[in-house]
Amino acid sequence: MSRYNHHTRLEAKDYLYRIGATIVTIAILVLCMPGEGYNIFNYNYSVGEPWDYSTIIAKDSFPVLKSEEALMREKDSLKNYYEPYFRIEQTVKEQQIVAFTKDFRENLQGQVPSYYLKHLIDKLSDMYDKGVMTTDDYEKLIAEKTRYIRVFAQNESNARSVKNLYTAKSGYEFLMSEEDSTRYDHARLLRCNLSRFVSCNLSYDVEKSEQQREDIDNMLVPYMGQVQVGQKIVAEGDIVDEYTYNVLRSLEQYELGRRKSAAEKWSITGGHIIYAMLMVLLLLFYFEQFRVDYLRELRYPCLVLSMFILFPLITYSLVRNHLMSVYVIPYCIMPIFVRVFMDSRTAFITHLITVLTCAVVLKNPFDFILVQTTAGLVAIYSLQQLSQRSDLFRACVFVIAASVISYFCLELIHGKIFANSGVDKWTYIYLCIAGVLSLIAYQLLIPIERIFGFTSNVTLVELSNINNTVLRRLSEEAPGTFQHSMQVANLAAEIANKIGAKSQLVRTGALYHDIGKLGNPVFFTENQNSTNPHDGITYVQSARIIIQHVDDGLKLAEKYKLPQVIRQFISTHHGKSMAKYFYVSYKNKYPDQPVDKSLFTYPGPNPSTQEQAILMMADSVEAASRSLSGYTEESIGNLVDKIVDEQVKEGYFNDCPITFLDIQTAKEVLKTKLTTIYHTRIQYPELK
Repeated sequence: MSRYNHHTRLEAKDYLYRIGATIVTIAILVLCMPGEGYNIFNYNYSVGEPWDYSTIIAKDSFPVLKSEEALMREKDSLKNYYEPYFRIEQTVKEQQIVAFTKDFRENLQGQVPSYYLKHLIDKLSDMYDKGVMTTDDYEKLIAEKTRYIRVFAQNESNARSVKNLYTAKSGYEFLMSEEDSTRYDHARLLRCNLSRFVSCNLSYDVEKSEQQREDIDNMLVPYMGQVQVGQKIVAEGDIVDEYTYNVLRSLEQYELGRRKSAAEKWSITGGHIIYAMLMVLLLLFYFEQFRVDYLRELRYPCLVLSMFILFPLITYSLVRNHLMSVYVIPYCIMPIFVRVFMDSRTAFITHLITVLTCAVVLKNPFDFILVQTTAGLVAIYSLQQLSQRSDLFRACVFVIAASVISYFCLELIHGKIFANSGVDKWTYIYLCIAGVLSLIAYQLLIPIERIFGFTSNVTLVELSNINNTVLRRLSEEAPGTFQHSMQVANLAAEIANKIGAKSQLVRTGALYHDIGKLGNPVFFTENQNSTNPHDGITYVQSARIIIQHVDDGLKLAEKYKLPQVIRQFISTHHGKSMAKYFYVSYKNKYPDQPVDKSLFTYPGPNPSTQEQAILMMADSVEAASRSLSGYTEESIGNLVDKIVDEQVKEGYFNDCPITFLDIQTAKEVLKTKLTTIYHTRIQYPELK
């Protein structure tokens, strides 16, 4: 059984929490999955390429749509039949001729010969008979390449050529133009002021024109045949020609557009529910089987479930709204966070199940699963620890390379590199963008830590800086304790490296474990010079002062906002052990009196993690080693064995996942390091 997987008896509320979280997660995923209108025609095909899938037999009859090029050609040819309707106003012609005649007789008599009148009336009549329209209408007809219009008057219509129509400008030019310039002088025509008598008599008839446009559009037949039920559409290995391509495209459109029956809708919904339930249960069973310890703290399942829900929701949204490729989503952020705050195996399992949950709605799920799984594994392998920006940058470079190479291999295997379609460059661009976006994981570390209560290596490295306020105070006000903490940090980190624990965590915890001694530094031997303040007080009072440094340390940790994981080192580095010096001294002085052991016992609790157990051993051994009269390999070895074996015997490590092999390794490290630290130095001779 795994050291992390010790099952304990669960209460009813624990079962309710897990069942509730499972139901809520499944409901969110099912509600957000693309529903009835989503394209489930999950095939990738092109003209001239072989059909790599199984044979398709038509389950329903459906029409074969024409290609877009053929439809455009037919639409262009049907435009020749379109003749927009214009209504002609006959009264405009009569009114303008009467107005011109009146003006000519009243104002131009004697200035312009009388034969001009009849000639200009004939030209006005001819112009209005052909039709005068606005400049905008005329330019629109020219732009649409319309050759004829229908002129409607008195329930009758006739076709007229657009090139014979006039605008106000061209009508005026027609009236002013004369072939016989000697008979009709231009200067005399100018006196007639003919522009005042040119008005539009053609107006666009919207209703009739739109009706004719609809009639012509209805003449367009969008399909070129029909596939019958049971007809073979394409077989595996067939080369997709243009007709087969149109049939497949028609089948895809038919699947999208047809109305689902009630049974089909329930089938789709049921599939969504079962699949989401399967993915959530796989995730839950992993924790139950291998890392049940994570379920005891709410922050771990909350982090995993939030990531597990977030990325499928983003994927479903992109697919439903056809926004862009899902390859642009930085899925590797999820295993990075889980790897940093939890462990590698949990990161991989969570990433894999999330990728499977996202892939169910994609057209090419196999390609997606392969690329994202490869990228996730590389992210986990390349990010052993995240203590500085360069670690994440290096991991993102490896992720981009792995994603691009894996997708390139898929295209080679499918023969797309040398096909007519060529390389899918946009997918490579999206993969690179996703890799770059993974860098935002560094910026999200602090919000994630604040929300879920985690502490990353980045924060631990920052806390290890001895220029921080607390450590600087410790070095100035309690230099002996500071040196002791530094030695313990080095010893504990070395042990952690040997047994596979978190070395940076235990190093930082060791630096802060004794900050409570700042309250009364002179009462601790490492900070004393010649006087000992314990000489003037009782053993019980001395024990109370010594034990008090744990509570004082927790108060300082709260004051300086140290993370919870550091506070746990402060409270557990003595566990529920006793201040034995004062306890034994009291017993020796008062052998016949009963003693209350609680007065000499630390409040605890005992260590609950490997790192806390390491700190407890390193702290006790380092402190006791200073009391040795001689530093030999034997004396140091006996001291280490005595202290650690007594801690094991007292049961201080019963609540943490540390093995006897780990404890034996820790003892060997302590012996080796302390022997090196206190090795005998050569005595330099004096000059005689």
